[in-house]
Amino acid sequence: MRKRIAIQGIKGSNHYQVAREYFGDQIDLVECLSFHGLVDELLEGKADKGVMAIENSIAGSIIPNYALVYENKLHIIGEHYLNIHHHLMGLKGQSLADIREVRSHPMALLQCREYLKTQPHIKMVEDVDTAETALRIQEDQLSGIAAIAPRVAAELYDLEIIAPEIQTIKNNATRFIIVKTVNKELPREEINKASLRFITDHKRGSLATVLNVMSDCNLNLTKIQSLPIIETPWKYAFFVDVTFEDYEQFAKAKSLLQIMSEDFNVLGEYKNVRV
Repeated sequence: MRKRIAIQGIKGSNHYQVAREYFGDQIDLVECLSFHGLVDELLEGKADKGVMAIENSIAGSIIPNYALVYENKLHIIGEHYLNIHHHLMGLKGQSLADIREVRSHPMALLQCREYLKTQPHIKMVEDVDTAETALRIQEDQLSGIAAIAPRVAAELYDLEIIAPEIQTIKNNATRFIIVKTVNKELPREEINKASLRFITDHKRGSLATVLNVMSDCNLNLTKIQSLPIIETPWKYAFFVDVTFEDYEQFAKAKSLLQIMSEDFNVLGEYKNVRV
């Protein structure tokens, strides 16, 4: 049965690449121009699963997406890492000197800023998506306009790569999570990573105590991200990722953390793909 996979962006985007690498070619894409739209497609049953970027090795965490997962009770059922390659592309037959404006997602522009500084004649314009910009250039025959997008976008929309690999840092990767409205049960022996959310009180050493419990249970903390609780000024929720070898140790830690912290939630239990 073909799966309906919601992505942020359209064919040719990085989310599109992740969907194909994770699920294969037998999928029906549900294209969304925002992460809020992606969540809505899942909640309304128009998509079975979603692909959502959560952090980048250069730019850091995509903080609003943590809140989207928690507030909409989504379950993280997997993860995928994608090496990011940015290419400057436009209509065929154009040279770099012909380009007067480059449009792309703000994150792509940020990650290519050093290269773009060497081209002062090119104006940077933020757009909603990398591949969507590439598509519009072809559809509207926008001469003098370039997009920054993955190579697959140039192939799909018949554009020419004017300058390849223009990202500032070549070792640039983004972590994506696979989300669903209901939890996907895996055999315990296959689960070795989890995403958690909890709140600690204002007592001195509260967070340190929680982290010590994780350490005592042989959990390896791979990510910690704080997010303010809007309704309670100066109070924070913590989102953490942990890896482990023994699920029983993780189960023990869960039991203790439910007692020691406020509003403890398991956002997902899945396979660690970076073992």
